[in-house]
Amino acid sequence: MAEKVLKTFTVKYLQVLDESGKCDAKLMPKLSPKQLVELYELMVLCRKFDEKALSLQRQGRLGTYASFLGQEAAQVGAAYALGGSDWVFPTYRDAAVLVVRNQPMVRLFQYFGGDERGSIPPKGVNNFPIAIPVGTQGLHAVGAAMAATITKRKFATLACLGDGASSEGDMNEAFNFAGVFKAPVIFLCQNNQYAISVPVKQQTAAETLAQRAVGFGFEGVRVDGNDILAVYSAAAAAVKKAYLGEGPTLIECFTYRLGNHTTSDDASKYRSEAEVAAWRKKDPVLRFRRFLELRKLWNAKKEGELFVRAERRVSSAVGEYEKVPRADVDDIFKYTYSEMPQLLQQQMDDYKKLIEGR
Repeated sequence: MAEKVLKTFTVKYLQVLDESGKCDAKLMPKLSPKQLVELYELMVLCRKFDEKALSLQRQGRLGTYASFLGQEAAQVGAAYALGGSDWVFPTYRDAAVLVVRNQPMVRLFQYFGGDERGSIPPKGVNNFPIAIPVGTQGLHAVGAAMAATITKRKFATLACLGDGASSEGDMNEAFNFAGVFKAPVIFLCQNNQYAISVPVKQQTAAETLAQRAVGFGFEGVRVDGNDILAVYSAAAAAVKKAYLGEGPTLIECFTYRLGNHTTSDDASKYRSEAEVAAWRKKDPVLRFRRFLELRKLWNAKKEGELFVRAERRVSSAVGEYEKVPRADVDDIFKYTYSEMPQLLQQQMDDYKKLIEGR
């Protein structure tokens, strides 16, 4: 009889910028000053979009909305690392990913306004529709990545997920297929500490979510999810690995959801004001701005000009959205069956009568 160690593993943690915006030069990714400024401008634009979407929902001009406030670095940094041929598989909290990936903001407002046409990407833009079910998008992303291998096409897929989705069976099946088939997929797990009201410590006894990848035979890494340079570096390395046929990567972005789960949630019922305040001090946008200022790439004048541009762009998208002809009510009912059954036909007729009577 013998006892021996079959496998050991480590989970790396990556942080390039500390909370004051100071940089570890040895870990700095190869980005030009122009690219660094572009990253910051995208973060601000996405935050403006988020603020406007939340405001529109409160005014009854959008439906339920899931804010990504506090998670801009994770989303912008990862999306920026992708190539044009790559595919993204977003969730309901990944509007910033889609903005970076050239999904028109007017269509995002459409989508959150209840119009599925907002999910249609521009021609040549590889954005999958937003997934509302928790965890299903992982299987879609892995399937697409496997198709890339089979057809010998060079692209990677980005599967967005939260800490809650990492506990779902669908997502773990996706991890397993990705590992077995060495699929060129990157799992971007935004660990924002809560699956609605369930804290991550009640989801898993593991110290990190990144280490889940080990059980499926591929690499997992945790990064400071409020450090856009750390996220970009990890995502760029994962994309390169995917292109070389070296398999998947799980990136756990350790971050925080500053707002409610959605506009129908009240986060004050399950977390303290002190906890939220502590994370506000780690604001990813402010951290990166400090970094740029330290490098003499940014100042108050540029900040003011950027805010005006971002506000105009977002407001213009709102104006476009509110001029888009509303979708046909029939569309809610028409596309489930090739021939509409009588019961569904009756529901459609009843609904039409209801809205006509308002």
